[in-house]
Amino acid sequence: MNSSNVLGLIAGEGRLPFLVAAGARQAGLRVICVSFGETAEQSLADEVDVFYRVAVARPGGWIRKLRKHSVTKTIMVGQVAKRRLFTPRRILRYLPDWRAFRIYYWRLRGKNKLTDSILCALADELASGGIVLENSTMYCKEHLATAGMMTATLLRPSIEGDIEFGWEIVKKLGELDIGQAIAVKEKEVLAVEAIEGTAEMIERAGRLCKSGGWTLIKTSKPDQDMRFDVPCVGPDTIRSLAKNGSKCLVVEAAKTIIIDKPETIKLADQLGITILGR
Repeated sequence: MNSSNVLGLIAGEGRLPFLVAAGARQAGLRVICVSFGETAEQSLADEVDVFYRVAVARPGGWIRKLRKHSVTKTIMVGQVAKRRLFTPRRILRYLPDWRAFRIYYWRLRGKNKLTDSILCALADELASGGIVLENSTMYCKEHLATAGMMTATLLRPSIEGDIEFGWEIVKKLGELDIGQAIAVKEKEVLAVEAIEGTAEMIERAGRLCKSGGWTLIKTSKPDQDMRFDVPCVGPDTIRSLAKNGSKCLVVEAAKTIIIDKPETIKLADQLGITILGR
């Protein structure tokens, strides 16, 4: 089989693996998918050419299954809840293989265990097995945020100061690899995203700001590696923002994926949420 006509897909949960699979197949590629058994949706199997369920902590299995189909180039997308990594008896639960141990105890030896470090170590380990991670937006570029106003719902003047105030703060958080989003109102930080993820942070901001009218700012990291952990928002984000009193979503243009972009923008207008690409 010609490796140039096939793409590997390492899939977590959510809609993004579906978008990448659709884009790759539209480009004429066969898609060989390995998905994490605890998270990925079964219906993804219907959207790819070959589908395997794999253990999240056994990258050796991913490599063997992908290489069986002559895969070299691969995209890794979808969510894996980071808090799963801090459960009791996690070694027994995930039964890591030797490659996972090598990532953790050799590639990360002497380094921090922040998200970027772990993902880069994982990418290096996959590459050692002949699997090269590609830019994760390569087959879903039409869903990237664009610069300027993306909704008909316009930006309120009072929010402009919050955006200027919050932008540099969230960029600094990204530089420190803490999180990619903050909630701001009246130049006050209401909530900061950490290991819990954006969805839970939005709910926390809603509880802390009963009057509503706050802004969510979500950006890439200053040196964002486009192979993984690219910031994403989508319909669920918009519904949660509306439910929790937010009126504005600011994302980084060309470096944020808007899941099902036309539908997300339409929903934002229906719910009175402004979406701005910066």
